Amino acid sequence: MTDPAKPARRPAVPNFSSGPCAKRPGWSVDVLRSTPTGRSHRSALGKSRLKLAIDLTREILEVPADYRIGIVPASDTGAVEMAMWSLLGPRGLEVLYWESFSEGWAVDAREQLKLPNTTIVSADYGRLPDLSKVNFDNDVVFAWNGTTAGVRVPDAEWIPADRKGLTICDATSAAFAQKMDFAKLDVTTYSWQKVLGGEAAHGVIILSPRAVERLLTWTPTWPIPKIFRLTQGGKLIEGIFEGETINTPSMLAVEDYIDTLKWAKSIGGGAALRARADANAKVLSDWVARTPWVDFLAVDPATRSNTSICLMIVDPAVKAAGKDGPARVAKGIVKALETEGVAFDFASYRDAPAGLRIWTGSTVEASDVSILTEWLDWAFAREKAALVPA
Repeated sequence: MTDPAKPARRPAVPNFSSGPCAKRPGWSVDVLRSTPTGRSHRSALGKSRLKLAIDLTREILEVPADYRIGIVPASDTGAVEMAMWSLLGPRGLEVLYWESFSEGWAVDAREQLKLPNTTIVSADYGRLPDLSKVNFDNDVVFAWNGTTAGVRVPDAEWIPADRKGLTICDATSAAFAQKMDFAKLDVTTYSWQKVLGGEAAHGVIILSPRAVERLLTWTPTWPIPKIFRLTQGGKLIEGIFEGETINTPSMLAVEDYIDTLKWAKSIGGGAALRARADANAKVLSDWVARTPWVDFLAVDPATRSNTSICLMIVDPAVKAAGKDGPARVAKGIVKALETEGVAFDFASYRDAPAGLRIWTGSTVEASDVSILTEWLDWAFAREKAALVPA
């Protein structure tokens, strides 16, 4: 077998992981030199840096003034769990899922919180559930962008303004890359290691006035762990939304987040971030359209993610080589490109259908995505020849 010729170009940044994601263009560790290391996060200086992170978040995400923003423990997972444990119970619940992480919220509702009036609305990988059938008299938990499926809700038009229940939205791979309609979202959560390429372990929770009202009028029947508590003595813990975190944050991670928010502001804010993600996704979409061996996992173009793009190997000869043929080729492509040092961490999620998952969020450069496609074609030709000799 003669290997095909390798592409002449290489991505400047080979990081295509869906989290932690690529750092912003031009990033270096020098941006952390001003971090107040060795200082308490409860000092005036520490709290001022945390408050600045909250204020910049509001500006870049265009969060309404009467919504509260808090930095919380345990990444997006912690933020979602905080919302579920603190807010759910007085109404029925519907959990929508079509991928791995949001399936976990359904399991928690039924098996951990043991909420009796819970409806699970699901769909297979690559598709959305029928959103028109959601009952908004209930509370609704859903992911805006299914990171492990590459399928997102197209907008918030399916959510009524006069809903009775709360909407709890896991927006971790959507915030900053997709437009959030906060009027339709009562709780929005994310982790900054996704679209902004920050470091792990911190989550952000955004609460609407309706969510705050629920917190002040509802007392769950179960005990709430300290790291999930948003109220004390029947009152909102206002300090959480002013930079007084529940537990000790990494000020290095906070400073890194602030740096990327400032970069976002310098290039045009949220609109510019969304445009960058859209441009990156278009490069990949155009390549898929002209490449017969690959296709999107997401069936409907209107629901395809512009950040966590999931792809399948659909070449007829590879599929004819056996049901594990596409999986073997996908695994070979990932290994080959990692060995070459041109692309890292872009295998499909372990619970998802076998294939590729390529991050095209706002910190990625379109030129690197374009170069990546050349290497994908090279690696596929190599792996197919090994699997299906001519």
